[in-house]
Amino acid sequence: MNVFLVLFLVIIFIIVATIKLKIHPLFSLIIAALMAGGMLGMEAEVILETIAEGFGKTLSSIGLIIAFGTVIGIFLEKTNGTRVMANTILKWVGLKRSPLAMNITGFVVSIPVFCDSGFIILSSLNKALSKKSGLSLVVFAVALATGLYASHVFVPPTPGPLAAAAVLEADLGLVMLLGLSVAIPVSLTGFLWANYIGRRLISANDEIEPKGGSVSDVEESEFTVSTSAAFLPLLVPIILIALKSILEYPGFEFGRGWFMDTIAFIGNPTIALLIGVVFAFNMGRKASLKLRYDWVVSALKEAGLIVMITGAGGAFGSVLRAMDIAGYIPIDDDMIFGGILVAFFIAAVLKTAQGSSTVAIITTAAIMAPLLGSLGLETSISKACTVLAIGAGAMTVSHVNDSYFWVVSQFSNMDVKTALKSQTTATFFQGITGLVLVLGIHYFFG
Repeated sequence: MNVFLVLFLVIIFIIVATIKLKIHPLFSLIIAALMAGGMLGMEAEVILETIAEGFGKTLSSIGLIIAFGTVIGIFLEKTNGTRVMANTILKWVGLKRSPLAMNITGFVVSIPVFCDSGFIILSSLNKALSKKSGLSLVVFAVALATGLYASHVFVPPTPGPLAAAAVLEADLGLVMLLGLSVAIPVSLTGFLWANYIGRRLISANDEIEPKGGSVSDVEESEFTVSTSAAFLPLLVPIILIALKSILEYPGFEFGRGWFMDTIAFIGNPTIALLIGVVFAFNMGRKASLKLRYDWVVSALKEAGLIVMITGAGGAFGSVLRAMDIAGYIPIDDDMIFGGILVAFFIAAVLKTAQGSSTVAIITTAAIMAPLLGSLGLETSISKACTVLAIGAGAMTVSHVNDSYFWVVSQFSNMDVKTALKSQTTATFFQGITGLVLVLGIHYFFG
């Protein structure tokens, strides 16, 4: 059977299985891998070996990173660290620019915390700021949501871009550096749209709650942490991973020695995130040992699901590599630029069709992995840009089949029409902005 027909059929299966049949992505990806191998005439034993190899290889590279990142996120949530970061940024930016403060807060919080959880945690602060400033809650909702979303699809160790980097064998530090450079303007694009459209729309909250309330600093909680304690578990790993990537970038000749060896070790993503976990434990030192143990167990349960989906994506990608799709694609001088567009388009179709950005990113990375050579995307910059193009596609667009859409709308008292005009449109502009930036990076540096 023609490999493109097989690819088309398995993508349709993943979409239908996820949306209509409500099959969990873990199973839909594994079944799709079995289907693809069977339709192409691969022997049963070879199919199983290929799936196992892809699953294991993916988990060996990022399993611990996902687990450590999730632990950091849980500790930030349970110790009220996310609210401390939010209020700190609010003090820096000022009440008059409080929507921008929430946008920045969302951007920072979503690096270790899933965007859904981040929005839920910070939604009460959104409402307090809306009352204090007199601005519609829609402004704050979209500003926060788009800030969370930008780092969610572009900046490791968020599971989506982390998994894509692993599947495409991209340099994680480079993905992080370029991801931050893309995610910041993408986040601000969401803020600008929030500021524009939010002043023209209202939520139910605006109609029933009076203006002029006070904004409490940090909500009363059993645990409070200092500003430095809240930021360190997040910033230290990012700095270490980025530093390792910069020092080891081709063309930078720093030689070897104890300093480079130390940076190479502590800048390894697994070690860097483990150091972040140590700072997270310090942040939760006021909690009992039993409570901290329960937090870790809760985090690992959440991480386990993410790890399994990521591994299934790796298994699917391994079978696609065996399909030799690359051999059927003609190569020409324009294909390098086109390859970035292909990655964006596939991710956008999958995201819009089935709702989950993480599933769209992992699936698209698996599809793109065997195509990198034919598309001329084999350099470090090209692989990193492919990861980011996939991320841009995977945020285009968030609508009614996306759980995040409902989290944003329901926690902000927006009806569906208002949410579509504000949140969904914002993610469209964000995705296009991300694509343009990635194309620019690839054009000048690729």
